[in-house]
Amino acid sequence: MPDQKLGMLIVLSGPSGVGKGTLCNMLIENDESITFSTSVTTRAPRDYEVEGVHYFFITDERYDELLKEDAFVEHATVHGHRYGTLKSQISKAIDSGMNVILDIDPQGARTVMKNCPDCVSIFILPPSYETLRSRLHTRSTDDDAEIEKRLNNARGEIEQMGLYDYAVINDDLQTAFEQLTSILNAEKQRTIRFKPDIQ
Repeated sequence: MPDQKLGMLIVLSGPSGVGKGTLCNMLIENDESITFSTSVTTRAPRDYEVEGVHYFFITDERYDELLKEDAFVEHATVHGHRYGTLKSQISKAIDSGMNVILDIDPQGARTVMKNCPDCVSIFILPPSYETLRSRLHTRSTDDDAEIEKRLNNARGEIEQMGLYDYAVINDDLQTAFEQLTSILNAEKQRTIRFKPDIQ
């Protein structure tokens, strides 16, 4: 009988602009067992975003239909827009033995952690609030009022990092990536997921 390896649900969360998306992409590019779960959102796509890759962009009407169908493992309204993670996206990947990563805001992450207690939850922190402000300005996707709103939200989000299994400071991207890789490599060997067959 071959070794059994079960997939895991990885929750990567943190304030807006902290680098969650970049770190998610690095993990996926360097580990073929990790796949991204694409969420739905009612907000308009940004210039660089691709339908079905970054998000499924849907109408409020379709979102309401999915709510009635109990199709979400979590859903939340963040910065005035609605987001949700589809159960079908997660179960399909995990059933095939893949590790599913969610790049998700802290509000949604708390719901996932409650509904999926076996998930691996990691909170990404900025080295300082000033660095976070600079990163939000650099990405040029939000106006000054939106940036201030996201910074204010970040303070409350960071206060709740104790709810997560792990915390990683994204001061240096490569170091943060290596820390995440170490965490996930260890989690893959946990006996709840890894059941080696010793002859």
